[in-house]
Amino acid sequence: MSGSRLPGTPAGEERVVLHVDMDCFYAACERRRDPTLAGEPVVVGMGYEAGERHGAVATASYEARAHGVESAQPISGALAALPRAATAPPDHEGPVGHYRPVDLPYYREVSEEVRAILHDVADAVREVSIDEAYLDVTDRVGWHSVEIFAGSLRERIEREAGVSASVGVAPNMSTAKVASDHDKPEGLVVVPPDAVREFLAPLPVDELHGVGPVTARELRSLGIETAGDLASTPRDRLVSRFGSRGGTIHDHARGRDERVVEPVGKPKSLSSESAFTEATDDVEVIRERLRRLADEVTARAESRDALYKTIGVKVVEPPFDVNTRARSLSGPVADASLVESVALDLAREFEGERVRKLGVRVSNLSFDAATQAPLDAWEGESPPPTSAEDDADDGPGGTERGGDPEGQTTFVDFS
Repeated sequence: MSGSRLPGTPAGEERVVLHVDMDCFYAACERRRDPTLAGEPVVVGMGYEAGERHGAVATASYEARAHGVESAQPISGALAALPRAATAPPDHEGPVGHYRPVDLPYYREVSEEVRAILHDVADAVREVSIDEAYLDVTDRVGWHSVEIFAGSLRERIEREAGVSASVGVAPNMSTAKVASDHDKPEGLVVVPPDAVREFLAPLPVDELHGVGPVTARELRSLGIETAGDLASTPRDRLVSRFGSRGGTIHDHARGRDERVVEPVGKPKSLSSESAFTEATDDVEVIRERLRRLADEVTARAESRDALYKTIGVKVVEPPFDVNTRARSLSGPVADASLVESVALDLAREFEGERVRKLGVRVSNLSFDAATQAPLDAWEGESPPPTSAEDDADDGPGGTERGGDPEGQTTFVDFS
């Protein structure tokens, strides 16, 4: 396609933006925990236990969706479409579903593993929910090799975190999001700058970022069926009907989005993680990797002028047995040698065990240097291991689809 450079973007300055969206994330986490669920219909939700009268589906695997189970559906409808395997009568011959309760602390733990990978490959990461994020990798990769880069990222997420993702690549956020939804699951769609309008034009309007079901119905009532129709509609007509949002969706249909990929608010924790090619019990190899991770995470904290009160490690044993340990100071500090020392000490508990992945994290962050505490003020000699709930406080949080990651969590996954 010729002459389709994004309006207002100088030659050679097109951004390279990725949208990473996990595939049926809650169900994928349950499969990671129980590999026997691979390929089976999995439904994560509430209200399917005997005696419970109300509930809803949080997410359904693609196999479950094939039998009519959908996210946000009443659990009664899901059970009618796909009986629960645990309670199906012995003579039942049709398909059955494997129902699991929502376990947000565990999902946040897995999400944090994915988040660590994203921050390792990109300098600018905007986490918009527990299972999706935008990355600006302009300074790391060019358009000539971004497909290889994105494919490697997707493979790394599956290899190290045990869940799958779809990745969309485009010169702006809204188009990248459309691209990541375009070929789910495990999709990889790259939309170069000169192909944005061509890619968007034939798509139904409800596939555009920012166009929900109600807006889509209104647009269709105006004879606007596709993104191409929307792009060719006079802008003032859309603004008159939808207000400023009309201008926004008009821009998105034309491949325009001036938003910058930047974090939402200040982080609650910083971490660095690394997986071994093969699990190892070599103490020196493990300790050297911990030293490198401690150096990486303290460098990131220093670059953000962040102090930290809690120092922790993550030790993952095969296949995905996650162990976390942490210690806290009486106040926030910035001390790289202390982080290394504490990380090595915490990991001693696992000496002799085979390890497939390691992580170092600093949390309970402060961004005021005046609050730095004395370095000899520990809160207790040997605090107990952090629980999944404690880890969740530092996790990505947020709504499953859009919204502020510091806001309340809802249990609906539309990936």
